[in-house]
Amino acid sequence: MQLLKKSLMLLGVLVVLSTLVFAVQQGTAQNETIEESDPTTEEGIRVDPTYRISAIAIPEDLNFAGEAVPQEDPEVMERIDREFLVNTYWQSNALLLMKRAHKYFPIIEPILLKNGVPEDFKYLAVAESGLQNVASPAGARGFWQIMKPTGREYGLEINDNVDERYHLEKATQVACDYLNKYKEKYGSWTLAAAAYNAGTGAIDRYMDIQQTDSYYDLLLGDETGRYVFRIMAIKEILKDPETYGFKIGEEDFYQNVPTFQVEVDTAVSSFANFAQNYGISYKILKRHNPWLREPHLNNASGKKYQIAIPMKGYYKVGP
Repeated sequence: MQLLKKSLMLLGVLVVLSTLVFAVQQGTAQNETIEESDPTTEEGIRVDPTYRISAIAIPEDLNFAGEAVPQEDPEVMERIDREFLVNTYWQSNALLLMKRAHKYFPIIEPILLKNGVPEDFKYLAVAESGLQNVASPAGARGFWQIMKPTGREYGLEINDNVDERYHLEKATQVACDYLNKYKEKYGSWTLAAAAYNAGTGAIDRYMDIQQTDSYYDLLLGDETGRYVFRIMAIKEILKDPETYGFKIGEEDFYQNVPTFQVEVDTAVSSFANFAQNYGISYKILKRHNPWLREPHLNNASGKKYQIAIPMKGYYKVGP
């Protein structure tokens, strides 16, 4: 009996040892396979061997609105390089900007042209809002980030019911008026862009203290100091995405849904009911008319409003 027990114990030990040896051999083989086929970081994260992060080649003929950039200045080139790197390697944001630009630039461009404002200023709207109807902590609104006093000064209606800073065509016209005014004041589109960001009071102070009238020679606050360079980087990336490593096709862009205008000169008690009359939802009505700020319209004065209604067949409404 003692002999049988000893034999069984010996057999068990041999089985355990053989299992451990097999496991070690398998683990070694797997590690060798990973090392051979999958480059990793020290933490073991697999990296695509074709992925490369590289410096950005800056175009040699940079300009803003036709005004040359002093690229022989190393300090200026460092600031330019920063914006090209940040905006190129923030890939998800750059792709979203490309998709939105395809949708909204055709609306913005003819208004700029009509007002004699260089086309480069469409990229200012990108820098201001990412082509979204955003609201800043300071109270600026819409694609062009217009403040309430400025909007009212230039004829936009801004109240609880209606805020035309969110009306793309009307807000773009105000931006053109503002930019033309700044161009006349400073004689430079580059300084007009800087003033759009910082305000004329700040730009005038900087120019007076530092005794220069060149944007590129002024020591400005961080946001305004980066502003024109950021616009230029966005412009170059959106104009030629493949050069900066982006692959995007026509089918990837956001498209504008065609609309027709409905004139309203009375109060509207419910925009949800109004929308249903045209076979769309309240959400879709607001998507095409973001300047309508409440689910109703008082319109005690009987003012005429043009409300955009999408053509049939583009949206599925209901179950």
